[in-house]
Amino acid sequence: MSFSPSPSSPNSSLPTSSSQGSTCQLDESYKHIFLPICYLFTFLLSLGLNSVVLTRCLRHPRNPSLVYMFNLALSDLMYSLSLPFLITSYISRDRWLFGDPMCRLVRFLFYFNLYCSIFFLTCISYHRYRGICHPMRTMRIETLRWVRATCVLVWTLVFALTSPILFFARTGPLDGPVDGVTCWDDALDEDLPKYVPYGVFLHISGFFLPFSLTAWCYSRVVRTLCRTLKGGVVPGPVPGVAQRRKSIRTIVTITLLFALCFLPFHVTRTIFLALRAGGAALGGCRALGVVAVCYKVTRPLASANAFLNALLYFLTKEPCGRGNRGKRGEPISKPEGKKGPLKESQVWGNIYPSFP
Repeated sequence: MSFSPSPSSPNSSLPTSSSQGSTCQLDESYKHIFLPICYLFTFLLSLGLNSVVLTRCLRHPRNPSLVYMFNLALSDLMYSLSLPFLITSYISRDRWLFGDPMCRLVRFLFYFNLYCSIFFLTCISYHRYRGICHPMRTMRIETLRWVRATCVLVWTLVFALTSPILFFARTGPLDGPVDGVTCWDDALDEDLPKYVPYGVFLHISGFFLPFSLTAWCYSRVVRTLCRTLKGGVVPGPVPGVAQRRKSIRTIVTITLLFALCFLPFHVTRTIFLALRAGGAALGGCRALGVVAVCYKVTRPLASANAFLNALLYFLTKEPCGRGNRGKRGEPISKPEGKKGPLKESQVWGNIYPSFP
């Protein structure tokens, strides 16, 4: 069975194949209104919010938390700059006016940003976990050089995971009464046997494994926070209570971001690829039509992480004037290369800084 859109509403994700006789006609005219509005909203918010986050992070280049946040905001800003091309394409009823190289680049940037966001959010979660569960060890091991090396590793790893998109994404003939080309999101039918295994691998390694690590960090943070706030577990007053509560707020917010933006998209996309590969044996046209709608609706949710990540920065930062601060409002931290015992205020001042 072959899956193709109706002539009046071409679909950029379901190329036509003539390998098996019958064809599914899917009406997706809704996306020419729904998706441009969603992407325009994401573009404006992402451009504004991430510009502010980048500016503020540059004021504190030596704080590990803000190094992760800076890289996250940079990735989101890169993706937002590609959205005007998609908006133009959907308004033009899937006609692609910018050539095959730009088609490949725009599709690549979506997945590159998606998995950069997931990996950097996982790094932030793990950083918070170590800051709460092993604060003294974290200050001795997690140097600024180590954090920056981790960010370079994330960029390199995500590029390696998503670079095949540059091969699979391409322009193709636009079905319907209007001549032109469209930009396919997934693979063409002839590339589907190679693309489906790659897509499943990408979902597992790029989402489900990082999500499992984030969930584990979240459970450990809750356990540690509850134990330390009871009193009596550690001698004397409980240190860093406000910072610990802030950290659990950060972890909960990141978990909600995963659940809202990434989980529906990856679940529906995995089913979508399985239906394309299995055809009639997995439900036929009706099942594909339902899943295709769900898949299209969850794509803007996945794109929304481009500005929701920036909101995470504002929602989890300390109010002005709070926290351990040194002269001129700079966070207190121990300079790299100097040995000696670390004070509790230095530990919490560096892991949980006050933001300007």
